[in-house]
Amino acid sequence: MTGSEVPPSFRLVYAPGVMPGKWVRIWNERLPGVPLTLTQVPASRAPELLVSRDADAGLVRLPVDRTVLSAIPLYTEQTVVVVPKDHLVTAVDEVSPDDLADDIVLHPLDDVLDWDRLPGRPALERPATTADAVELVAAGIGVLVVPLSLARLHHRRDLTHRPLTGAPESRVALAWPEDATTDLVDDFIGIVRGRTANSTRGRRTQQPGGEQGQQKQGQRKQGQQRAGKTERPGRDAGRGQRAAGRASSGKGRRAGGGPTPKNPRRGKPRRGS
Repeated sequence: MTGSEVPPSFRLVYAPGVMPGKWVRIWNERLPGVPLTLTQVPASRAPELLVSRDADAGLVRLPVDRTVLSAIPLYTEQTVVVVPKDHLVTAVDEVSPDDLADDIVLHPLDDVLDWDRLPGRPALERPATTADAVELVAAGIGVLVVPLSLARLHHRRDLTHRPLTGAPESRVALAWPEDATTDLVDDFIGIVRGRTANSTRGRRTQQPGGEQGQQKQGQRKQGQQRAGKTERPGRDAGRGQRAAGRASSGKGRRAGGGPTPKNPRRGKPRRGS
């Protein structure tokens, strides 16, 4: 990819609850000449923006359509139930779905958990958003089951949460359009996967102008040249030793009775005439 084809910025979208701060900070350190535009969008909208090319990559919640999007799973979140602080389940360390059998379990329209069957009793209406459901929990209407990051995102002093066993879990992934794995996308993949700036697969670690990268490349070449000079005497000495060994071995064979050149002065004396 030539410089004229590099987009002026890298557009990253992320679902609520995902914390991209660390990766964005590393991006700004390694690629200061390529600004990163960060936008939070509803979890269901993130894949749509990637397919329509309104974003270069996204931190999304699985599943996504793998026929059009590539995805690298990053981590799986713990599922918790959000309850008022005076709720009975606060007396235990973790909760099972059976413990919620008598509770109204709210099911917001933007729920990110893939339920076969929601525990507890259903509410008369589904809240529009998770934020709305949290307000209903605070009002004593019911309880809410969400990934841990969303419970923290919508934290209130009058609410708490407990781990819920036997419930679906939400997986977070880095996704991008299948046919648009650009150099910048590959750079962000390297950051998310923990590659260092000096990784053999890490590129674009230098600013435009490349002085720092050229200096490091020159230092590597000098180091290779010094290493080569250091190794040659050892190789030459080894060749000399092997040659000397062959010569010594040859002498030993002649001294042991092997054929020697004929000497005309040696042999029986001639008879006198």
